Amino acid sequence: MNIIELSFERVFNKPPEAVCFAPGRVNLIGEHTDYNGGHVFPCAVNLGIRCAASCRSDGVIRFFSENFKNDGIKEYSVADLSLQNAWSDYPVSVIRAFKAFGYPLPNGADFWFSGDLPDGAGLSSSAALEVATGTMLRELFSIPVTEQEIAVLGQFAENRFIGVNCGIMDQFASAMGLSECAVLLNAETLEYKYAPIGDAALIIVNSGVKHSLAASAYNDRRRECESALRALKARSLCSLTPCEFEERKYLISAPVCLRRAKHAVYENQRTLDGADALAHGDLQAFGKLMNASHRSLRDDYEVSCEELDFLAETAQNICGVYGSRMTGGGFGGCTVNLMESGVAEKFINTIRIAYKQRFGIIPEVYKIKVGNGAEIIKDR
Repeated sequence: MNIIELSFERVFNKPPEAVCFAPGRVNLIGEHTDYNGGHVFPCAVNLGIRCAASCRSDGVIRFFSENFKNDGIKEYSVADLSLQNAWSDYPVSVIRAFKAFGYPLPNGADFWFSGDLPDGAGLSSSAALEVATGTMLRELFSIPVTEQEIAVLGQFAENRFIGVNCGIMDQFASAMGLSECAVLLNAETLEYKYAPIGDAALIIVNSGVKHSLAASAYNDRRRECESALRALKARSLCSLTPCEFEERKYLISAPVCLRRAKHAVYENQRTLDGADALAHGDLQAFGKLMNASHRSLRDDYEVSCEELDFLAETAQNICGVYGSRMTGGGFGGCTVNLMESGVAEKFINTIRIAYKQRFGIIPEVYKIKVGNGAEIIKDR
């Protein structure tokens, strides 16, 4: 019996019937484009959420997280899935989403979670939690859903019940990732294809600035984009090419909405160009697009912060670094950095020293591996 099974048994006094893992994600390029009908280019990482679970016969649903031990066991029931303003509202919302799509739980279950994704860092711990829950529900109750449908149900849960108007990218990357590849996803059609990252090193640097999407300006940005879209009368912002946008941007009267729309349109093009560059092994070109993406997120979308700007600019000036940008929703979190594999250690030392001199703390640094999407570790 491994440590996950032992931990589950310690909490629930019985062994788990199944164990799964759902990864977090890092988005290489294509930020705030998914809910604007555009493309994103994320990859699953080797950090994520592990879930162990077993069925119950009394209609009770219990949750325990090693990351929130002080909260103890959170209890719900199949008959009453009211939210409790707790971390467990995320898996409960997934159960509610399954029910809304015609997959009600036939009975109760016990769920145990443990994650090694840094909380609030923008690596999508919430999506990994949702996908882990969906993957486990499918395994426990033999629910006929695909990995792609698990991603959609996770997004629905977060939109409808948690109240964060996120796009599909995070859940899709967690459910559909592929080892050593990034996935170019059309968020409007869910068409996708994989592109190998090659032998470049991928390093995430955590600014230590935590963000909360539900409490941040994330939903404001989405409303501003919707306002611009109404003015442009397009199918979606990202259905426009940069040339088409330049011809029609006079229709947007509010300057702030104009900047938001400009970012979405140009970021979508950068994402398409970036995926093409990576597919052809042109890491220099891809890095330049990453740098341009950060500038746009800083200036037009205004979701960066002083710490992220410092990390990106410092990295961009280190020899051997192809590109650096903030990743995730913004207002804190991490930067993603692509570089020659031989300069990784130099990069880590340089960024730690520089950040401590500027902000007084040593940032957490993760040299990540690009892994697969959610998978069952132990089946029933």
